[in-house]
Amino acid sequence: MIKFNSSPKPTIGVEIELQLVNKNNLNLNNISSKVLTNINKEFSDNIKCELIESMIEINTNICSNIEEVEKDIRKTLNHLDEILKNHETEINCTSLHPFAIGKNQIITDNPRYKRIMKDLQMVGKRFISQGLHVHIGISNPEDAIKVNNALRVYLPLLLSLSTSSPFFEGEDTGLHSYRTKLFEALPLAGMPDYLNNWNHFENLTEHLEGAGIINSVKDLWWDVRPHPGFGTVEIRVCDIPINFKEIIALVALIQALVVTLTKLDSYQDTHIQILQSNKWQAARYGLDGIFVDPKTFKKLSMRKAIENLFILVEPAIISLDLKKHFNILEKILNTGSGSNKQRKLYASSKNFEHMLKTLKEQFYH
Repeated sequence: MIKFNSSPKPTIGVEIELQLVNKNNLNLNNISSKVLTNINKEFSDNIKCELIESMIEINTNICSNIEEVEKDIRKTLNHLDEILKNHETEINCTSLHPFAIGKNQIITDNPRYKRIMKDLQMVGKRFISQGLHVHIGISNPEDAIKVNNALRVYLPLLLSLSTSSPFFEGEDTGLHSYRTKLFEALPLAGMPDYLNNWNHFENLTEHLEGAGIINSVKDLWWDVRPHPGFGTVEIRVCDIPINFKEIIALVALIQALVVTLTKLDSYQDTHIQILQSNKWQAARYGLDGIFVDPKTFKKLSMRKAIENLFILVEPAIISLDLKKHFNILEKILNTGSGSNKQRKLYASSKNFEHMLKTLKEQFYH
């Protein structure tokens, strides 16, 4: 039996995986272990290691609203930036570094990560991507399953708003989110199947553990998953928006969506091929993709589907006082996501270093 630690309110928790880049050449810098030795105790739960030494993760505390999220992330980033100055290092917020080579990265000295890399081999060596994970509190396990099922329909829309990984190992991949395809190479990753109820999730997890396929729920690398320990649903599909305000706006959208779906009737299953096709459109074409409505099977532009999503969550936007953040999301619809902006910057200079420096300068603007 798996206990779900219920959250009575739609609390928010955010995890952001960040790249550590050398301040001089802007290549990935394998120094996270050194950096972590300099972190103040106050931030010991907020700044952690990740799979590779050129990557570091920041986590918020449990936040009651989006204002707390914004203050929490900014406070942690400010502390991390101060520490990194002593290491001639900066953070980068694209979901893939544009020219770093995967095989040159060093695996973090951690038993779980070493076990994972031993299993993944070449797949793991190419996995140098970073994502944005958002937890929203859910009051009971059955609602967690209901929301988990329903969210699958909207994951491509969240992805298309956040895409920021068009380049990999010095090449334009042709995709807006190549991170998505690298991630899907991992076992048990990607779009999850429909779950009938909490008991179904319990049985599935216990069978996978019993067969030695996973060690814990942490090994279910789904795009969205119930998180029993935190009492949340965790949305994991997104790239990292390249701008701080865009990160906060996307988290606000996710909270509004979860609150909305919690109040709706249970979502009836749709064929996973439609969900996967919509996700491919988001990864390949971003905001210019096509979205097939799983209920009506009608084709919509990705932008129109997102506009419909904004209408769906409008009552939650009002009740949670999130309107100013949705103005930022509407701007993304008009001007493009992080992948569009990276391509524009690179096209103007043909220089990845220039692109990264400009993104760094614009992060808080």
